Amino acid sequence: MIVLGLNAYHAEASAALVRDGLLVAAAEEERFARVKHIAGFPAEAVRYCLKEAGIAPEQIDAIAISRNPRAHLWAKAWTAARRGVASQGVQERFRLLQQLGDLRSTLADALGIDPKRLKARLYFVEHHRAHIASSYYPSGWEDALVLSLDGFGDFLSGLWGRGRGNRIETAGEVLFPHSLGIFYTALTQFLGFREWGDEYKVMGLAAYGKPARYREAVGKLLFSFGEGRYRLALDYFRHHTLGVSMTWASGAPHLGNLFSARLEELLGPARRSKEPVEDRHADIAAAVQERLETAVLNLLQALSRRAPAVSRLCYAGGVALNCALNGKIRRHTPFREIFIQPAAHDAGTSLGAALYVCHHLLGQPRRFVMTHAAWGPEPTETQMLGALQAARIPFRKMDAANLCQTAAQALQNGKILGWFQGRMEFGPRALGHRSLLADPRDPGMKDRINARIKRRELFRPFAPSVMAEAVPSFFPQGHPDRFMLFAYPSDPAEAGRIPAVIHTDGTGRLQAVHRESEPLFWDLLSAFQARTGVPVLLNTSFNEREPIVCRPEEAVDCVRRNAVDGLALGPFWAEQPGAGR
Repeated sequence: MIVLGLNAYHAEASAALVRDGLLVAAAEEERFARVKHIAGFPAEAVRYCLKEAGIAPEQIDAIAISRNPRAHLWAKAWTAARRGVASQGVQERFRLLQQLGDLRSTLADALGIDPKRLKARLYFVEHHRAHIASSYYPSGWEDALVLSLDGFGDFLSGLWGRGRGNRIETAGEVLFPHSLGIFYTALTQFLGFREWGDEYKVMGLAAYGKPARYREAVGKLLFSFGEGRYRLALDYFRHHTLGVSMTWASGAPHLGNLFSARLEELLGPARRSKEPVEDRHADIAAAVQERLETAVLNLLQALSRRAPAVSRLCYAGGVALNCALNGKIRRHTPFREIFIQPAAHDAGTSLGAALYVCHHLLGQPRRFVMTHAAWGPEPTETQMLGALQAARIPFRKMDAANLCQTAAQALQNGKILGWFQGRMEFGPRALGHRSLLADPRDPGMKDRINARIKRRELFRPFAPSVMAEAVPSFFPQGHPDRFMLFAYPSDPAEAGRIPAVIHTDGTGRLQAVHRESEPLFWDLLSAFQARTGVPVLLNTSFNEREPIVCRPEEAVDCVRRNAVDGLALGPFWAEQPGAGR
């Protein structure tokens, strides 16, 4: 049984391929198109998935799309009648129906074949069911509470229930226009961060602020009530009058202004994107982060009261990328085991749709447990060699042991390295396959990377990659989570040893590196520990204001463009003399 999952005509377009219950390949379209968060049809990602699986298009048994425009029609009709719907929103819904209706032809065009060759049955999976499935099925658990929270998808912003065996049973939902994702995105815009996906900037900024100053005001925007549900004070928002849709034909997604003039009456003038970030903005960010945390933790506590015997949680959706919030779930709710897969945002719905069809609808046995994120393309050694030769960069070929030793020595000496190994990660986090690495002991390293490469706001932290065995020593309240989705308080006695990866609030968004699933990256950390006594590296994504690098040529170009000191490109080691001067 071969199932192709698609997130199409939605932000973070992606594709995933599942064969006999096992994930074979998954990738985001942005990595191929080189446009962040690109929407539209994921043609390149589909071509990659089929090539990786070694199958022809006619071998696909089912195509699962993580959208169902016919879902919740009664709610859409009621909302249109009561509130009115902007013509733009109506037009976009009709366009989506047409796009999905033509999907078989679009897929055939992308693969360069006659549509008649595609015999696969089409399945339309509601957006939040796809989110939940993307987390529950790869967890490997037979019984867990499940939750999805994001902006909007198929007229919902939240869905929860329980997964048991092959089945997902839903128990509650929150409909348009109320949304935790919209709450956070609107305040992100208010704070001057207006690009799609900028919410993580607010999360980083929040640690520099004091929430008390704006706690009462921000509390007027978002209310929690019975059984953990939530509502927005809609006078402060515009999405319900604009007819905001999460549907785009192609290109980078863009949202209009989501907050109303009343928000400026409540919080003062909105920050323009080029204006400096002031203490007032940090205090607002802190209050926004605190309010989101309170709402989600209240919801989780309510879900636990309904099923007190279940201590496992599978969580997905854009809100699930908020690592500061995630790090508090174990401390403030009864959930002790939490699974969030690395592509928890909309890209992950391609995987979720495929698994939902495979297991919930078709009853195929569950066989897949996700222990790593490396489901994307892996260039051949010949392709890597060609990229280095074309760039005329001096290089040497090494075996894995010598490569790790050479890289560890360079890192010990303060070098910044590009680390390009194996298959590309699925999801927004670089997890040791497409990473920029540096010494976390250097208190000035964060500013050096920001100045030379990332060119981003100084309040944004970098993440520690830690040998899984060492997590308790550096993060006593932490868990060996693999996907860099939880921020935990550091041990004050150890934090001073790794200042470059400890945020101003004393936390770190850690990646626990397990030897059995990430042997090469673990070996590098081990080599660095042998030299320095520290089993931790600073890890950030291998890019500079662009999607994470996918092809060897992009890695080489990023290194040369930003004067990165060295590059481990597969088995090849290259250095740039004087790059860090």
